[in-house]
Amino acid sequence: MIRALMLGVLVMVPLETAAASDRVLRAEITVPAPIEEVWKAWTTAEGIATFFAPVGKVDLRIDGTYDVWFDPKANPDLRGAEGMRIVGLEPNKRFAFTWNGPPSIPAIRVQRTIVVLDFAAAGERATRLRFTEMGWGDGPEWDTAYDYFDKAWGAVVLPRLIHRFEKGPIDWKAPPKLESIGSMVATLEASR
Repeated sequence: MIRALMLGVLVMVPLETAAASDRVLRAEITVPAPIEEVWKAWTTAEGIATFFAPVGKVDLRIDGTYDVWFDPKANPDLRGAEGMRIVGLEPNKRFAFTWNGPPSIPAIRVQRTIVVLDFAAAGERATRLRFTEMGWGDGPEWDTAYDYFDKAWGAVVLPRLIHRFEKGPIDWKAPPKLESIGSMVATLEASR
């Protein structure tokens, strides 16, 4: 009886009361490659270097490290996503890792969000990738980080992933400017 009452209360909460921390960034894209190849692009150092950043370090296990260095020559803690952790691992189905903010937002850089990648076949030689980033906090610095990553994922990383399989690996000495997939802003309520 108490459990039923608790569920009733949860269902009756209006959508307008969703907190900023309930925000998500979400996109679904079709990548012109089989799941196994798209999986390797995200989960191996060699794959990361083809689209995500010049250097990646991956210890592919739960709680293994997931480093993505956008500026490998920078000082430690300024190279990119350093010391991130793998929190979900279902080969060729789901990959989840922690993510930090950019060095330009130090208060957020010490925090973490969670990125979840879901992989599904979209034909013989294509993969449907669902990208979700969640775990946002409240306040102006979190708002800045949320906007930053809406652009970073949607206008840079995900278009480079598609480019990598359509035209080849990214040339890090002259990375291409690609068309954005658009805003990824959503709320948990809207994305259900």
